[in-house]
Amino acid sequence: MEAHKYHVDLEWNSDRKGEVSSPVLDQKIEVATPPEFPKGIAGIWSPEHLFTAAVSSCFMTTFLAIAENSKLEFTNLSCPAEGILDKKEGKFAMTEIVLRPVVTISNEEDREKAEKIMIKAERACLISNSITSEIHLETEVLIAENQNT
Repeated sequence: MEAHKYHVDLEWNSDRKGEVSSPVLDQKIEVATPPEFPKGIAGIWSPEHLFTAAVSSCFMTTFLAIAENSKLEFTNLSCPAEGILDKKEGKFAMTEIVLRPVVTISNEEDREKAEKIMIKAERACLISNSITSEIHLETEVLIAENQNT
């Protein structure tokens, strides 16, 4: 397979804010220093949020491909994620990402298959494989007919 390239542009706006975009995408995303840092701004996507979102969204796209190939029938997938910024060897780093995927299936007999696919998706995620942060997976499988009980 040939290498793929993804182009992203950044324009500084003011203070600690900027905007990221791509020549091939319609949306622009406002980014800023997070409020935990001096002059940080609340309510705007930060590099730390985008980093965590990259891992979570890569998990999702990898899960979807593996689930399709494995013929897993599911009705819902969500994946709350938590990125942990801490000091590592005296420098700030995103040291850990906790993924908490929840897959809803219709048939109890697919529970083990769903669990295995979530584990396989985390291991195959190209973003997770590209970073040094530890990735922790806390999976949950729900059965559709039992959700409202």
